[in-house]
Amino acid sequence: MTHFDIITIFPEMFEIIHSGGVVGRALDKQLFELKTWNPRDYTTDNRKTVDDRAYGGGPGMVMMVEPLEKTLAAIKQSHTQVGPVILLSPQGKTFNQQMAADLLQNEQLSFVCGRYEAIDQRFIDRNVDLEISLGDFVLSGGEVAAMAIIDAMVRLIPGVLGDKDSALQDSFMDGLLDCPHYTRPEIYENSVVPGVLLGGNHAIIEGWRREQSLLATQKSRPDLIEAARKKGLLSKKDELFLKQIQT
Repeated sequence: MTHFDIITIFPEMFEIIHSGGVVGRALDKQLFELKTWNPRDYTTDNRKTVDDRAYGGGPGMVMMVEPLEKTLAAIKQSHTQVGPVILLSPQGKTFNQQMAADLLQNEQLSFVCGRYEAIDQRFIDRNVDLEISLGDFVLSGGEVAAMAIIDAMVRLIPGVLGDKDSALQDSFMDGLLDCPHYTRPEIYENSVVPGVLLGGNHAIIEGWRREQSLLATQKSRPDLIEAARKKGLLSKKDELFLKQIQT
């Protein structure tokens, strides 16, 4: 079972995980564990200060080393075995599906959710194993990013999704975007479900879905096509179809 420990000065933000949905149900079933740790609980002054002005001047405040390190020490004391310490940061590696699968191999992960202008670099140098970013934009703090990463990881835990094949069919699992999906009614305001999905021939349906996945990826994310090609994820049949749609 994977245990997520979250360092945040806004632990109440993570209460939404308990409110339902796939991740909430998985938490209720104890398919993973999650605990928040507030650095303010590891301060010694009456104001529970966790930030101060930056040396050298400049706008914004900087999160202090000591409260963060004391919080991390408490996390480590609560486990017999600890995994990587992850900082949510615009300077980090861009998160993707493969990273979600790789991180899930750890029994425990600590996420550090920064706030204010920055975190004292000494904490990062001394404690952080991996910095992760959701993309080239800036959030007010790391909490939203941490929840997104945890959501992506929890979906991959066996037993979380109702159908064992659901996660395997998600976008990016095979390096490509997902194919279109349809449900009832068969006809909606003259818009009709593709006939191939109604025929019951699963081999033909799977072939159609693969082609639609290739088509969607080539249209919206051609960079993923090239990446899949380099990794040997495209078959000769895939390449032939791509050649056809490009001519």
